[in-house]
Amino acid sequence: MGFETILPFLRPVAFLLADPTVSEIMINPGSMVFVERAGACERVPGVDLTEAQLRTAAIMIARHLGEEISEDRPLLDARLPDGSRVAAAFPPCSVGGAALTIRKFRRHLFTIDELIRAGTMTPSVAAILQSAVRTRRNILISGGTGSGKTTLLNGLAALIAAEDRLVVIEDTAELHIDHANHLRLEARKQQGEVPAVTMRDLLRATLRHRPDRIIVGEVRGGEAFDLLQAMNTGHSGSLATIHANSAVLALNRLTTCVLMADVGLPFGAIRSQIADSVNLVVHIDRASNGARLVTEIVGVAGYAADEDRFTLVTRFKRKEDEANAATEIGGE
Repeated sequence: MGFETILPFLRPVAFLLADPTVSEIMINPGSMVFVERAGACERVPGVDLTEAQLRTAAIMIARHLGEEISEDRPLLDARLPDGSRVAAAFPPCSVGGAALTIRKFRRHLFTIDELIRAGTMTPSVAAILQSAVRTRRNILISGGTGSGKTTLLNGLAALIAAEDRLVVIEDTAELHIDHANHLRLEARKQQGEVPAVTMRDLLRATLRHRPDRIIVGEVRGGEAFDLLQAMNTGHSGSLATIHANSAVLALNRLTTCVLMADVGLPFGAIRSQIADSVNLVVHIDRASNGARLVTEIVGVAGYAADEDRFTLVTRFKRKEDEANAATEIGGE
């Protein structure tokens, strides 16, 4: 079950939904349509889609997925049965009219060997990452939106030994983990009188399901504290992603997320715990040609409290001119 569930509401862009080269469809206010192909955005002229049709489509899609969007509830973030994401915005939040964005779920999982062939990483980088997974290092993958964090996380998870039990925790299910012994947990937004189930709730519950390794789709808030606690209490070899523009900024962002847990720990104690928990930060970026590239790998060796500085060991740094050899692989 996938796009066929929403096609009746989006006939004017049905050809884009069916196009395998299109990874994302963006309908802006004024019904201007853009798509992403091979990592680059391009406008699609001649799409006959009125504001009224777009609003109706968003409302019907939301209802079909058990959600709601209106001027009173002007934002929609929903998932199709196949894992594709649908986001919509209505005025007054969306200035000038309704907007709709559909990010297609990629069914193909890239292996490490395929990522090497695509130029995302070199064989030496792959060897570093394979060794880190095998020796149960805790790995944080950082990058911007659409940089390939999820693609890389899937690739690394595929390297985990078959005898390990995994628990996968996500705010919205996007990962595809091909591992026999794994449990998937997904957060739930509050819906009327039905209470929310947060990422923090899931991480605390995870420890009762005997995980050998914990995989967090994306760290966004206070669940960072619970993840660090788990990494320090027998769940080594865990993996997570975080939004950041460099490996160093990923550690700063992780600090901010822990502070959001409001656990009352001193700033220095949080930074020290991060240094004790995270062994490796892998940064992946998106080049101007659309290619996704592992640009940096740093080991976290400690934290100097008197200087408020992490002690980092550079394991890999991609040169600027190496981006030209890479090809676009797509993915979040």
